Amino acid sequence: MIPRRTAFPALQAMFAFAVLGVVAIGCNGSLPFGSTGFPGETQAADRIHAQANDALHRWADAVAKSGGATISFVGDLTNQVGDWEKAVGGNDKLALQAGMVVAPTPLSDVAPSRGKVRWVNGTAIDVDVLSPAAALADLAAAGGGECADCTPLVVTEANLATSLVETSIGPAEVPVWVFALKGTAVHLTRVAVDPSVTVQPPPFNADNPPVGTSIDHAIGTPDSRKLRVSFVGSDAGPTCADNYTIEAVESDLAVVVIVSEGPSAGSDLVGHDCTASLTLAQPLGKRAVLEIRQGLPVPVSPA
Repeated sequence: MIPRRTAFPALQAMFAFAVLGVVAIGCNGSLPFGSTGFPGETQAADRIHAQANDALHRWADAVAKSGGATISFVGDLTNQVGDWEKAVGGNDKLALQAGMVVAPTPLSDVAPSRGKVRWVNGTAIDVDVLSPAAALADLAAAGGGECADCTPLVVTEANLATSLVETSIGPAEVPVWVFALKGTAVHLTRVAVDPSVTVQPPPFNADNPPVGTSIDHAIGTPDSRKLRVSFVGSDAGPTCADNYTIEAVESDLAVVVIVSEGPSAGSDLVGHDCTASLTLAQPLGKRAVLEIRQGLPVPVSPA
């Protein structure tokens, strides 16, 4: 299967609709992430198109490994409810970032009954739900860095609830575990959906940093070919997007959006919010929309 490209200067394509879901396709052995291509796939003309092809391939691999899952969460799966009090704010914020969250009294490792992920458009699927112990372990493992002087956060209670979470095909109500903490009114939440039903693309090759400008959000509907995206550009004002060309490299599973800076783009060192539109070769459907640098899905909203 050969990736499909569609490109439109932003000035000619400032409509107002767009996107929702996407999934991946091929690439070749010379691509920056080192994946292999599908039979019949053409050689990408330059690095950024090779990078887009590779992102589609990696997404397809991730979908296959998940057994064809349709869920990909966007952003952090751990969230904080409330603000740290001044007396604990310094320690507790750093402890959370380092993943130093413990339960002196072990939480249950028994998974509750199956739950549902319900999208705001009314669709829903059944999912397996993690036990509170497994969810807390994921929360701790997601922390990065070290904090030798921090006191660990102590979990005193865990309750199952639901929360609105961004996915690659729009916001959805999903099961979450809510953890109460000792000495603070702040609660932590962690998405409780079993990862076996989610798409988790691997990280990019740190030895070969990707290029390009990433989009951070998309707007559209499954039945539309119009896609509106937002990104940070180097120009301010209403002409911002006029100086960029927006292109989509598509597969049956995903769409990678390439943002190319034109010769008249500004050189402002301060980033500015830009939006632009393009027309896809096919309606978005359930495909994911991926940003170019790491090939990760971005949040998608209805028009």
